[in-house]
Amino acid sequence: MSNRTADAVDDAGSTTNGGVGGSGSANGRQASKKQVEKVVLQYLKSKGYRNAEKALREDATLDGAEITISDLASAFPANEIGADANVPEWVLFYSEAEQGNPDAYSQSYRELRRWIDSSLDVYKHELYAASYPIFVHAYLDLHMRGLHEKAAEFMELYSRDHIVHHSKDIEVFSTLTTKEHVEENALAKLYRDNKYGIRMTRVGFELLLSFLQDHHFTLLMRTVNQYLNIRTIDGTVPISSEPEADVGITGHTQNQLDHFNSQDIALGSVPLDPFVRDEVERTLQSEAGRHAKDSASDEASALLDTFAKAKQDNAANALAARDVIPMPPPRGVEIEQQIANLKALRKRVALGPAALPSVCMYTLHNTDNTMCCATVSEDLSLLAGGFSESYIKLWSLKHEPLRGFQSNFYPHSVNSEEEMEALREKTAEDSRRLVGHSGPVYGLDISFDSKYLISCSEDKTARLWSLDTLTNVVCYKGHNYPIWDVAFAPQGFYFATASHDRTARLWSCDNICALRIFAGHLSDVNCVRFHPNSKYVVTGSCDKTVRLWDVQRGSCVRVFTGHTGSVDTVAISPDGRIMASAGEDQTVNVWDLGSGRRMESLAGHTGPVYSLAFSQEGTLLVSGSADETVRAWDVKRSSAASDHPIVAQRRSDLEQAKTADPNAMDIDVEGASSAKAADSDSVAKDTTGSAEKTKNGTANGNESKKRDAAGIWKSKHVVESDALLSTWRTKSTPVYTVAMTKRNLAIAIGAFTL
Repeated sequence: MSNRTADAVDDAGSTTNGGVGGSGSANGRQASKKQVEKVVLQYLKSKGYRNAEKALREDATLDGAEITISDLASAFPANEIGADANVPEWVLFYSEAEQGNPDAYSQSYRELRRWIDSSLDVYKHELYAASYPIFVHAYLDLHMRGLHEKAAEFMELYSRDHIVHHSKDIEVFSTLTTKEHVEENALAKLYRDNKYGIRMTRVGFELLLSFLQDHHFTLLMRTVNQYLNIRTIDGTVPISSEPEADVGITGHTQNQLDHFNSQDIALGSVPLDPFVRDEVERTLQSEAGRHAKDSASDEASALLDTFAKAKQDNAANALAARDVIPMPPPRGVEIEQQIANLKALRKRVALGPAALPSVCMYTLHNTDNTMCCATVSEDLSLLAGGFSESYIKLWSLKHEPLRGFQSNFYPHSVNSEEEMEALREKTAEDSRRLVGHSGPVYGLDISFDSKYLISCSEDKTARLWSLDTLTNVVCYKGHNYPIWDVAFAPQGFYFATASHDRTARLWSCDNICALRIFAGHLSDVNCVRFHPNSKYVVTGSCDKTVRLWDVQRGSCVRVFTGHTGSVDTVAISPDGRIMASAGEDQTVNVWDLGSGRRMESLAGHTGPVYSLAFSQEGTLLVSGSADETVRAWDVKRSSAASDHPIVAQRRSDLEQAKTADPNAMDIDVEGASSAKAADSDSVAKDTTGSAEKTKNGTANGNESKKRDAAGIWKSKHVVESDALLSTWRTKSTPVYTVAMTKRNLAIAIGAFTL
């Protein structure tokens, strides 16, 4: 027990001295001030708080026989305790009447839990850590009092708060059913005989004590005094999965995250639909037969061979039928998409340390710092941006007109495709605004077939837009606060949202209500992405953790800790085995989804990281950041690749540059100049309007701060990881989004800032 805790109890005792002295019961019996002081003195003596005991004895000049708690309780009729008595409630707790309340633990712990949920994010983690031993001892106390049904109910209600980090212990505690079990169980005896170490900030500790005292939760205060050893520290309490000497009980594993992350998960690919497989083969064979003596026949034959190999790989890694999430019947678009993927596979460039990707940078000009997000379609035909002025803007990257339908369009009256085209708007514009949201648009995603766009906004809704009619089709409501991110499933039909209400939700396009609610994060859920097999959803949060959720069960199956700041972006490799996360701490963490362990931490960025994308082989990772750079990282480093002549030469050039200028930072190891990178920017896109606060924190009022911060980011010195392969600079353009095409072309999108 820390001296700080003892002092707090002493302070509570001092408050009690001034609070006693009123009338007790109707018959005029009263508890004197001296009696209460003696009770407090006896309590301090029993707990070993010698300094506090000595101070109280000197101030109160106590002498004579010490009165017991039972004697004090007998001075008040049981039916009047807490009703008219002026004795402070924290003293009455020690009376037999208070100890007989079977709901005291549940009520006080429920209020503590609510208070922690509503506390500041910076203190939530340490307060939740302190609530675990309180939960354990409340549960054990209920059993010791013979309230076994109340104990089982208590465990059922609140064990989920701590299952992630203490799953083993909770499994053991849940098997206890009697007082004898508690007395004989080795784990229960370990908790009862030893104090549980907790690290808290000074402010967090004061907040906890103030809450318990202000609400007169002396039952919980007793648990804190008797069973917790709280050590206050300066700064913040780090979130770590590694064992710490002064946390928990000595000799007992306090963080059992590895045990939680050992749950079985299915990371295989989605099996090919039999109908799609047969139709693709039939289409390719038909094309090969129709062009029997020209180059088209050779290409079709090569596609058949590629498809045969793809079928073998899919069969070897496919999910079991029971693990496949339900999908609507396949349409013709799935067949076309499969053939397009085969053609891209044949022309794909294998990337690695010796073969870096080409990067196509789209820079949006004249946005007036109102752009909040951006995305691009898989076929690179459309680019979309979300703005703080509540609209979405579409651009055709093929410079084709974006034409919706005229206002007198009635679908039931159209009998042919020619009639439908005749009813389209007569415009040659290759950009279009989509208006419907009533707040800033924070997230966008385009379906794999480029038929639909999903958006989310501060107005707490998600909207589905048809890219054929350029109209809003559905508005999805369910979140209670702004929605920060949205993402389509790889196969379409499903999408997920991430919100300020600390939840992520699963939706289907044909249902206006959420199918699943993923609750467990302690703060805002900033980003969400689907696993390639659509069976899992990954979320990143302001609570500095990343979680993997099972779509079918709606439960969390992995928790990844290690970030020191908010997690703003996540990405999963196409094979579904590796996940990467990044955010405000400027570090990219690479994780193994199977074991839940961190594979590598990649340093090099000097600003928050906004976006991540894997190459199609999963060997290379591309990141975009507020430091106005795009960087490529070698995720699966091998000795053969490291010894390649091109890699060795690049490493030698980098060392020479650092030797020539020790203060140099963010050296482009490819030797490309900033001017050359700027020349690859796209044609300016015109957007206008005033700025409100955006997800990236930019606004007219604080844009000067952002420019200053960007300058600081550029000047910071960071020790770059060996896995950094290349850095591409932009011209005053923070990179909001990066993506990799099926042919391994890197795409980057940003808004130019002065």
